[in-house]
Amino acid sequence: MTNTINPRLFLDIHVVQTVPPANINRDDTGSPKTAQYGGVTRARVSSQCWKSAIRKYFRDNGDIYEVGVRSLDIPQYIAKKILEKDTSLNYETAMNKAVEALDAAKISTKDKKLKALFFISDKQADKFAQACLDTKLDKKELQGILKSDPAIDIALFGRMLADDPSLNEDASGQVAHAISTHAVESEFDFYTAVDDLAPEDNAGAGMLGTIEYNAATLYRYANIALHEFYKQLKNDKEDTTKAVKLFVKAFVNSMPTGKINSFANQTLPQAIIVSLRADRPINLVSAFEEPVQSENGYVNKSIKKLFEEYTKCEKILEQPLFTDYLLLTDKLEVAPIGKSTSNLSELLSDLEKAITENLTDGD
Repeated sequence: MTNTINPRLFLDIHVVQTVPPANINRDDTGSPKTAQYGGVTRARVSSQCWKSAIRKYFRDNGDIYEVGVRSLDIPQYIAKKILEKDTSLNYETAMNKAVEALDAAKISTKDKKLKALFFISDKQADKFAQACLDTKLDKKELQGILKSDPAIDIALFGRMLADDPSLNEDASGQVAHAISTHAVESEFDFYTAVDDLAPEDNAGAGMLGTIEYNAATLYRYANIALHEFYKQLKNDKEDTTKAVKLFVKAFVNSMPTGKINSFANQTLPQAIIVSLRADRPINLVSAFEEPVQSENGYVNKSIKKLFEEYTKCEKILEQPLFTDYLLLTDKLEVAPIGKSTSNLSELLSDLEKAITENLTDGD
């Protein structure tokens, strides 16, 4: 029995999530990021910001071997692995071995740091450390180690190295900038801090300041080219489905931490749609090109528009191979698009079965 990969298989995940007053992603002036879309100003959270939150979720909830390290201090990271393998060496010797091997692999160093950030998986670093000990400094062999066994975040989000593009890793996943489904206006919180040791006759504050914020109902979207992700994970169905489930959980549960201590904007999505498609991925932000207008909440109206847009796309796209959705409210009537699930565990279980079925064919 021979299994062959489905030539094209894409996962789409769509989320509607409301966020109270917050400033989770700031621009260079400290203001919440925004975008012009549909003729109005929208709240925006950049893809880089939410990918960072997703990677943190991976680290906190996944296996360390699944998550990569991106740093200028990769020489130090490898040196520590060298010392774990050979306790007779001192730290300086291990660092010198790591730097020498990295330079041989055409990853430039300066003052025992990298000149540019580099993304490396735990397995890659472990094998690289062993090569340092074996004094195997052949460029081709070292780069082969750095191309093998990518962590799931490296496979999903990619890796770029200007010094040597052969070490680049194409991203199999895409994360869109989240934008509000409606127009927003920024507001300012004027705050004061009391000096606990100020004399009683001093009525002034110890500090004054302002924080800019907005509140928004966001549309969030991401996709994975599963046929590429599967290859990156060495055609292992079990590892692929496990990683995809972790990504979906991370996408749903993660939250960027910008100013979160000031606003405690710890919300969850109110709607989640997950699909598998054989033709192409589809971002449904077009549902909100005409901004939602409301005086009694944006969430339900946004969810309805999202489901309606999903059905409209069927005029052009092939029927999805799989669609499950989850709504936090049971009372909302939406366009029929797939199976309604009662919780995230059920959705992930259904998704695992669908991926397993659609990643293979033939007898």
